[in-house]
Amino acid sequence: MHLARFIAHRSPTRHVATPASELTGPNLAAGLPLATLNVGAMVLGHAHGSAVLVVRRPQSIVAIGASCTHYGAALHGGLVDGDTIRCPLHHACFNLDTGKAVHAPAFDALRRWAVEIRDDTIFVTSPLAPITIVERRDKAPVLHMVIVGGGAAGDAAAAMLREQGYEGQITMLSADHHAPGDRPNFSKGTIAGTVAMDFNFVRPDGFYREHNIDLRLNTVVTSINTDNRTVQLANGETVAYNALLLATGAEPIRLSVPGAYLPHVRTLRTLADSLDIAMRASRARRAVVIGASFIGLEVAAALRARNVDVHVVAFDDIPMMNVLGRELGVYMQALHERHGVTFHLGTTVSLIDANAVHLENGEVIAADLVIVGIGVRPALTLATNAGLATDNGVLVNSRLETSSPGVFAAGDIARWMDDTTGVRTRVEHWVVAQRQGQIAARNMLGANEVFDAIPFFWTEHYDMSLRYVGHAERGFTTDVSGTLGDVSPNVGVSYSNNGRLVAVATIGRDRESLEAELAFERARVGAR
Repeated sequence: MHLARFIAHRSPTRHVATPASELTGPNLAAGLPLATLNVGAMVLGHAHGSAVLVVRRPQSIVAIGASCTHYGAALHGGLVDGDTIRCPLHHACFNLDTGKAVHAPAFDALRRWAVEIRDDTIFVTSPLAPITIVERRDKAPVLHMVIVGGGAAGDAAAAMLREQGYEGQITMLSADHHAPGDRPNFSKGTIAGTVAMDFNFVRPDGFYREHNIDLRLNTVVTSINTDNRTVQLANGETVAYNALLLATGAEPIRLSVPGAYLPHVRTLRTLADSLDIAMRASRARRAVVIGASFIGLEVAAALRARNVDVHVVAFDDIPMMNVLGRELGVYMQALHERHGVTFHLGTTVSLIDANAVHLENGEVIAADLVIVGIGVRPALTLATNAGLATDNGVLVNSRLETSSPGVFAAGDIARWMDDTTGVRTRVEHWVVAQRQGQIAARNMLGANEVFDAIPFFWTEHYDMSLRYVGHAERGFTTDVSGTLGDVSPNVGVSYSNNGRLVAVATIGRDRESLEAELAFERARVGAR
């Protein structure tokens, strides 16, 4: 499903009545025969002007809001597992009893309603007050928690510290100009011009102030002293910490060819980058995207939404083959070509001038906008200079603690030890960064929890949305089921390393993606 379809429904800070024209299913306030709802099943209906989902569990029946609090996806297409329900769109997870969001990318709880059973009939009655869950840790004294980085991991960590009942000082030091943003949208709706500005932020206005989180924007950290537990700022200030989270993320890789730093050659990482590209795209006629990465191809789709003529240049013979495999790579190329994108594959850029991109194969492509999307590298300067152990990332244990006690790392820079496989892993996924930030925050308070979430990401191109669960290293083999037709593709691709299933990608099979995630989780638990 495409992101823009959910924009009108997203309401991260408040719950509003659903328009009557959108209410479907039975009136649950008037009653639902108990016999029509089997154990483990759910029914979508409405009550008191709101869409409501009724779920029957072995010992109880619950009534919850029917839409995910992340992007508003319909939960009745999701998966119930024990005391939780999982969203089919971006794999957020909620506790059925409390409504609490227990797995990012959702943070806000679902609404709940009281349920009565009379004469073998289920009645959804009055709304229930939100449950405020604060886990107070007696062994966590009032301290100063410092977070370096204002991205997904840092934001999730700051919020989790408060959710855990921590009442001490929280300082988030971000070099960004904007408050933590919803980065997956930067390469999609923001550039396409299909979303409102406030949709680009993870939290509503006032969140950090209301939760007493000292968010300092435009703040550059120049060094970290792990001996005396301080960080040095570019403005000369020194900030002491009791526990520190490094969440500096990654930096776009720049081209090293003549013309790479011309004003119309842009990279994409921040909201400012995205807004700048959107402004330039509004008056551009022809754009060249260098690199057929997820970001590059998402940008290509966003530019086509503005009717910009788009050419994609990539060294690979098949886009995304090293991540998705040949079958999905061929499909992705054909999808973009059907929407007017021209590919120049198996070649690289030799020169960029004010009006064109020159390729090593001799082609010259006219362009008044150039987007470079050839990958990112972890931002390790602070960690390396501080003496932390690094190797293609900041090395952390399974609890996300670095080689220096009291210093944690999360997000794109963290290369963690997987207790199940014994292999170090680093992935650059939004949801992984959020979930790592939450675990790191709890461990900063002494929880000693293992990070064992299954990696997950999604990508959207036009009306196609792909889900990917797990992590496959290079050299994988694929097994494809279903069809990859031009209309309504329905496919699942399984990825194996050395004969072991490690990842699953799906298009048009959202529930299958959830089931794969659950199967990986259960296999991981069983392996311990």
